[in-house]
Amino acid sequence: MKQIRCKMQSEQMRARIELASRIFCYVLSTILCFILALCTSLGPIFRDQDIKVHLGSITDFSWINALIFIAAFAVYATILWTIIYYGKHASFPKQYSRFGAWIKSIFRKKHKTNTEKTDKTVEKADKKTNEIKSENTATRKIKKHHTSAICRLIRNISKRFYNAALWFIKHSTRNRRNLFLTFFLGWIWAPVTLLAAYGADICSQIREYSWAWNQVTGLKQPYIGFFSFVPMDIYPTAHYLWPSKPTYLTDQHNIVLTVIYGATTAVSRYFTDSNDAGIILLAFIQFVFAAWCVAASANRFLNRPWLKIAQSPQTQQFQRTQQTQQTPMFARFAVLLMFLLSPLVVCSTIALTKSPLFAFAFLWWFGINYELSNAYSNTSNTYSTSSKTKQNCTKTNWHTVLELLISVCVMLIAAKYAWYILLIQCVLLFIFMRKRWRLWLCTILLPTIIIHGALLLLISSGAIINGDPIESRGVQLQQIARIAKLDPHSIPKSAKRIIAPIFNLDQTAEAYKPYDADPVKSSGLQSKKVSYRWRYVSRENISKLNIAWWQMVTHSPLVATDAFLAKSYGYFDIFDRPYVGPEYYIDTDNIRNSDWIRYWNPQFRTDFADSISTWSDIPVIGWPIHGNTFVIATLLIGVAEIILRRWRTVLWHMPLALLIGVMILAPANNFERHMLPIAFAFCFVALTFWRDTSTRTRYNGKECLELKAQDGREAYTAVCAK
Repeated sequence: MKQIRCKMQSEQMRARIELASRIFCYVLSTILCFILALCTSLGPIFRDQDIKVHLGSITDFSWINALIFIAAFAVYATILWTIIYYGKHASFPKQYSRFGAWIKSIFRKKHKTNTEKTDKTVEKADKKTNEIKSENTATRKIKKHHTSAICRLIRNISKRFYNAALWFIKHSTRNRRNLFLTFFLGWIWAPVTLLAAYGADICSQIREYSWAWNQVTGLKQPYIGFFSFVPMDIYPTAHYLWPSKPTYLTDQHNIVLTVIYGATTAVSRYFTDSNDAGIILLAFIQFVFAAWCVAASANRFLNRPWLKIAQSPQTQQFQRTQQTQQTPMFARFAVLLMFLLSPLVVCSTIALTKSPLFAFAFLWWFGINYELSNAYSNTSNTYSTSSKTKQNCTKTNWHTVLELLISVCVMLIAAKYAWYILLIQCVLLFIFMRKRWRLWLCTILLPTIIIHGALLLLISSGAIINGDPIESRGVQLQQIARIAKLDPHSIPKSAKRIIAPIFNLDQTAEAYKPYDADPVKSSGLQSKKVSYRWRYVSRENISKLNIAWWQMVTHSPLVATDAFLAKSYGYFDIFDRPYVGPEYYIDTDNIRNSDWIRYWNPQFRTDFADSISTWSDIPVIGWPIHGNTFVIATLLIGVAEIILRRWRTVLWHMPLALLIGVMILAPANNFERHMLPIAFAFCFVALTFWRDTSTRTRYNGKECLELKAQDGREAYTAVCAK
């Protein structure tokens, strides 16, 4: 009786857990579809607004927006349901095939009715055509001979072209070396014709280093004062962060990159009296680094070289089943097409801003995580249980560890938010992959602590100036500015008293742009309007900003909600065009004012940027080069993975979710460069989803029974169990 009661209780517990998991899946999928549909329906309101006349608001939501919401919700729900169905069954729903057959039947019926109507007229015309046919049989035979020869020639040419394309795709993606050469040669036209792409960031970094070098050489320069204007005032950096001893290097754009860029251009000025040669050299180095990162990750996802490690006789069956899952030729072609032709990738290879460098390093790190989480985790899934096999599977190559360490370091020096992502991911790895805690400690945690700790030490010693924390308050800045512009009477006096030393509310209201927080924090040149009082604000004032912000939001929640949605909806609205696209850095004012880069193919540079902008503006056709397309698709696949309970894949896809959070907190709406890591990794996310689907359906099919007969119950339960 006790055993029966225990079984009943366990079954009830399983039923409750199963019910709770189903409810969670329904809620999660509903929330995602709701967010995507809401942003899509609000897009027309915020895109058509006029800043001077009327700012769009959720109160302008009409029945047209409601119809857009319903249609978008239905579309996204259908797409998500299709992905989940495919993930379970490795095939598309039967309804799609029935729908296709129904459409074909409609066309067939139309064709039949047309033929029935024309039967009588055909009979009358047959007599005349027979007479004509008898006269022209000789000429038709001659024409038929010529046309058949032409058809054979075209068929042979197309067949040879197809075989050549297959050979190229197969051999260009066969190993890392071939992939590197393919990307290097496929992108080489960009640095040759454009030399480099950059904006205001690198110019400010060069300026900071130049002022710091002038200080070393003994040149007197202004520092803090009402009439002084130094590089740190451009963004700006609050004066309370400046040490009393003059210094001109800041961590605004990451100090390591500032030193590298500034030193390279300083050497260039020494030999050529211009920064341009150094900028071109930096762009070419980043170009080579990008080719290496993409080739390394593509090799890991397409070829999975770690499968060659286990070569013992006991793992031959394992090798045979893994070889049946070779990457299809279509996936290889899609990867080449994406990385060779997409402007998101090509323009980023020579764009000297921090985001592209971080994106390529992140892609490299992402591929290494895939190898570590899949290559050597097959110990429990190996058909043989020999100790040699397990040692071969769990052994980590030294070059993989070295690549992981370098990629982490590059990410840390490229973007300041990288240490948040790495730290959170490291904690998750320590929890769910404890067996490799030494690897995570040495390659992720220690580099993060050392680099970030060294940066904090330099800041505390006064050697460099810390970046202004106002940069990470994009949502708060937009809400404060919108309330000051549209609802100033709702601001409490206590909030005005707290915020007065930090912001000039009149200038803040005038500087407000719904899609960009930079004007609110006074970023720009000397002629800017002072909204953010960076010269006079103190640390105590900033510490009270959250109190004033919360009072303003609670007294005007509708305007604050509008500010948040207007700043972030574009990341999840597939119809929204990027605020700053990849073509921006190709043809900027900084390039037009350069010494001699501006004279290198200026017309081609302008035409190339204009062509990308024109392509981006075309509805639907421009979606493949929009970053938010990949963000939406990644979210749909990620939720499908959670619903399908692919927890190991979800674990190493977590950084993508963290990056989406970074995008929402960024100063601008639908800023393309913040979405580059997700766009670069999407092909491999989709490939992993397909591979996991095919693996699980194969193991849950007939092959499980064969494994049970060959390798015994232990291997069967390890591999075939869900």
